[in-house]
Amino acid sequence: MKIIAFAASNSRQSINKKLVTHAAGLIEGAEVEVLDLNDFAAPIYSQDHEAEHGHPQQAKNFLEKINGADALLISFAEHNGSYTAAYKSLFDWSSRIQQKVFNEKPVIALSTSPGPGGAKSVLQAATTSLPYFGATVKASLSIPSFHSNFDTATGELSNPELKQQLQAALATLKA
Repeated sequence: MKIIAFAASNSRQSINKKLVTHAAGLIEGAEVEVLDLNDFAAPIYSQDHEAEHGHPQQAKNFLEKINGADALLISFAEHNGSYTAAYKSLFDWSSRIQQKVFNEKPVIALSTSPGPGGAKSVLQAATTSLPYFGATVKASLSIPSFHSNFDTATGELSNPELKQQLQAALATLKA
């Protein structure tokens, strides 16, 4: 099984990237590639830009990665209760090229934040909209209070209950 994992954030210090990298490493026997959205930075989507310049190569490259995967792990960062601008723009460009961006792939949707909300607002928005764009959401999980529940020295969840919930979510990829 080939897994593409990424954080829906372009922060170099992204806690969502730490979470999704950890989660991807727990899937036994899978070939995993963790993407960095900075490698797919595209201009902010606009119809005018599309008409003048066409689709950016970065969005085509992103779709190529998704299309080549058997499953996806995405950890959604939350900015003001919604998607990050970097993810939203890349997603918008991608959907102009291929409306079913996620190409009927199984998806595990994650989120985390420093606070007790665990980025639940963006996770709810994502799990609601992902199926419209060709994702089969197998499971979702919000990790609250990242710095209290994740050991950055080991790169692992430190909360036993959350570890178990993550394992259960990842197990849905085998079902």
